[in-house]
Amino acid sequence: MQKVRGVGGLFFKCEEPEKLAKWYKDNLGFELDGPTYGMFNPHESKEHDRTVWSTFSADSDYFGAKEQAFMFNFIVDDVRAMIEQVVKAGAKQAGEIVEESYGDFGWFIDPAGFKVELWSPKSFE
Repeated sequence: MQKVRGVGGLFFKCEEPEKLAKWYKDNLGFELDGPTYGMFNPHESKEHDRTVWSTFSADSDYFGAKEQAFMFNFIVDDVRAMIEQVVKAGAKQAGEIVEESYGDFGWFIDPAGFKVELWSPKSFE
């Protein structure tokens, strides 16, 4: 059975993503790697795992349903196997699996209608 290894990211919509990210930087000490996102230190489990925190435009369709204001990204060992597992359990695959230089991504809609992102990271080096 596939298991989640950690939280790869927490993404949420807001009216002014860059302004809010800067507020978090200035007031909570977040290190930003771009105008709207930052990465926390690697998890101890795998050197290349990261937790990404990111603001998104309020009108972004990346999360699927317009009313979904946030999206979790979970770190997994095998995106394809996890997608197969959750689909067998009643979830619906959302889009095709995407392979990037820094990891593979897949999405599903859970039984409550929330879009969830899966990430199998590759080395950042």
